[in-house]
Amino acid sequence: MAALWADQRKYEIWLEIEVLACEAMAEIGVLPADDARTIRAKGKFDLAEIMEIEKRTNHDVIAFLENVASYVGPAARWMHQGLTSSDVLDTTLAVQMSQASDLLLADLRELRVVIARRAKEFKTTPMIGRSHGIHAEPVTFGLKLALMFDEFSRALERLEQVQPRIRVGKLSGAVGTHAHLDPRVEEAVCTRLGLKAATLSTQVVQRDRHAEFHTVLAVIASSIDRWATEFRHLQRTEVLEVEEYFSAGQKGSSAMPHKRNPITGEKLSGLARLVRGNAMAALENVALWHERDISHSSVERVIFPDSCILVDYMLVTLTKLVDRLLVYPENMERNLRLTKGLYFSQSVLLELTRKGCERKAAYEAVQRAAMATWQGSVSLQENLAAEPEVAKHLTRADIDHLCSLEIHFAHVDDTFRRLGLG
Repeated sequence: MAALWADQRKYEIWLEIEVLACEAMAEIGVLPADDARTIRAKGKFDLAEIMEIEKRTNHDVIAFLENVASYVGPAARWMHQGLTSSDVLDTTLAVQMSQASDLLLADLRELRVVIARRAKEFKTTPMIGRSHGIHAEPVTFGLKLALMFDEFSRALERLEQVQPRIRVGKLSGAVGTHAHLDPRVEEAVCTRLGLKAATLSTQVVQRDRHAEFHTVLAVIASSIDRWATEFRHLQRTEVLEVEEYFSAGQKGSSAMPHKRNPITGEKLSGLARLVRGNAMAALENVALWHERDISHSSVERVIFPDSCILVDYMLVTLTKLVDRLLVYPENMERNLRLTKGLYFSQSVLLELTRKGCERKAAYEAVQRAAMATWQGSVSLQENLAAEPEVAKHLTRADIDHLCSLEIHFAHVDDTFRRLGLG
């Protein structure tokens, strides 16, 4: 990913665009075919030389063209014929976005393979579900990971959907009117680069396309943040249901030798803030003056490589985190026992209403038993059995059946099948 955004790769694409434009112009008789062949054969550049020329010109495209012309010779007079700098810059950016998105799609597919494997591994491993950070009702760790799989399926879908809107180039001149370059040249160059020519442009391709790309990256980063945060919470000492892999020789703290910190998740959460911030900058770039100003240019030189490289790194890192995640089913079971069966309250409430108990009375009866359980040492089952309103409608066998995990996991297989996890 880093190589895709490096100067070397950028200039390689610039050169290919200029050469393709000359070849397309030769095909329609605008320039001699021999000169187009010469430009193809001799066209090259030197990074260090471009940098030296740019010190004088203070213009990167002119510096590049001067450097290439020094190798091509007289035929170079045809290069950049009818083009403006943004024809080269924006078309190059489209190539880079397209190739970057392909790399990110590969990352997402690999991540989903790993998540799917671990979800199936813990499909029936029970744990407590939490709302507001408080014990709610049982889930399985496999269901939690299945939810993660589903979220990154949408990430994959969003990135695939945005690709056609970012694979758009333009070679239409200073204000997009093709005044000095036949539209057939634009069409030919874009097609050969795997792009679509913009239906209409100004001096630039409109920045709503680029902003959408960055917002997709920001949503992906936020999903990474969401799951990094989940695993960080589950690693807290009081919980310790999962833990990041801690390698031999790794150190958790310069001061406290006992520490095993969720540093990978914390790092991912922090980097997500950068990607979201870059998306905001991309949204600010949409509003340019008239046919173009360059307020977006300096911003894009930072946010495109940064966000693409960051999200690439974050996806690969999250894949490794999930792949090597330490899971402690015994601690999940321990935590399930902490509230002495309180999480079965809804099952009992619903059964009471099915048995004819008025809902308000049923709620209050179950709540009385629940509050007694919170404050005492007796299980919810015992307190329910001692509650007169409950005893009127349910036998002890009914209560024991309702206070079982099987009720909560009856549809796990169906959920996995819906997600294509088998």
